Amino acid sequence: MAKDEVFPVDENDDDVVVTIEMDDGSEVTCEILTIFDVKDQDYIALLPYEENGKEVTDDTVYIYRYHEAEDGTPDLENIQSDEEYEAVEERFDELLDEAEFDDMD
Repeated sequence: MAKDEVFPVDENDDDVVVTIEMDDGSEVTCEILTIFDVKDQDYIALLPYEENGKEVTDDTVYIYRYHEAEDGTPDLENIQSDEEYEAVEERFDELLDEAEFDDMD
């Protein structure tokens, strides 16, 4: 991402929506699925539903390192290593499985 920042659109919505700027300068509007931690590092999972004004129809999920700046501004960083990404992806899959199990109750 170019600016590595999250910009809330409307905090009063049931689903929190953010717009992220990609490396190529395009913007993608996403719903925040969850913020979770792996080994004392927070990560955020984003589900895109609009890119440059067009609906996204695939099952893409963006996962980034997440932290807040001293002023409370959310900040995102790309995950750099395959090893870190695999650990984060595994934890995110576990969270999805837990959510599906909870929905069955």
